[in-house]
Amino acid sequence: MRLFQNSGIAPSYRPRLAGLVVGISGFEQQKDVFLNDRYGAAHILLPVLDRHPETFFTNGDDESVQRAWARENGLGEDTPLADILLAQIEHHKTDIFYNLDPFRYDAAFVRRLPGHVKRKIAWRAAPGRIDFSGYDLVLCNFPSMRKLWEEQGAKTAHFFPAHDPELDIIAANRNRDIDVLFFGGYSRHHQRRRQILEAVARLAGRHRVVFHLDLSRYTPLAETPLGWFGPLKAVRRPPAIRKVSAPPVFGRAMYAQLGRAKVVVNASIDMAGPDRGNMRCFETMGAGALLVSDSGIYPAPMRDGETMAVYAQPQDASETIERQLDSGGWDMIGWAGHRAIREEYSKKRQFERFLELV
Repeated sequence: MRLFQNSGIAPSYRPRLAGLVVGISGFEQQKDVFLNDRYGAAHILLPVLDRHPETFFTNGDDESVQRAWARENGLGEDTPLADILLAQIEHHKTDIFYNLDPFRYDAAFVRRLPGHVKRKIAWRAAPGRIDFSGYDLVLCNFPSMRKLWEEQGAKTAHFFPAHDPELDIIAANRNRDIDVLFFGGYSRHHQRRRQILEAVARLAGRHRVVFHLDLSRYTPLAETPLGWFGPLKAVRRPPAIRKVSAPPVFGRAMYAQLGRAKVVVNASIDMAGPDRGNMRCFETMGAGALLVSDSGIYPAPMRDGETMAVYAQPQDASETIERQLDSGGWDMIGWAGHRAIREEYSKKRQFERFLELV
């Protein structure tokens, strides 16, 4: 089976990746740097991580790596990224196209795929309207999201992120110096998250609290006198949050911070439905920190009081965290969470499920 997996990178990750590939011009070398950094590893299939010779992986929205391949294969400097991706699929003689970025590469792109591509599969676990009409299957781990795609005419199936085994050595460290950690977006779509983070940030007087925030591009302006009034208020951080804020972290740098954290806070975006279990949950539990997350419907291994802790209201979050820190319960539950996620959501099981769907 000739498998092609396409992914994408967040704008905020680009500066880190650019720094990692300085002086590296080749496609394969740049790709290896990315895979070794473990960005989004929960979604990358086992044969890709193992560098199986019949697999091909790329980030179709990464100008640097894609233009490296284009140069090496005789394509012009002005070749559109979509055309480069199509040429890669043709060159690879792909059987299965698995796309983690159907927002950019939607049905219009899929209709251009050559005939040797037997199955076109997409992953999508975020809200928004996308034309999936060219895909044979859309994968997601949230039932409510799958229902949304099905209402739009897509055929869907249950799939899931997986534990990155690189986190095992990080989980083994139980001597941790950050009491409460958060990392994630902070924008107008995160108003409930803001309430939760503000409540948790008030623990900073008694505990070490660090928030690695991926801020809205409007936040710097919102935090000047010009942003005191009007719509920019939605992206302005309260003083308590600003005091514990740090720049965003990704890849191995994020893993390093997870290895220092006793408790990691998770808070769904405002547009999320009742389902829970995003990539942050898998990463946190995989790293052996105690996941403290908002109430909702979780996968079976994520059990309140056994492998994680759940809160209902913003104030509940800070009370739950303080109770776990003071009692030392974070250590026992965090380690139980690591074992559960490692056993139930291994890379091997993830790929076996993928083969069932193919």
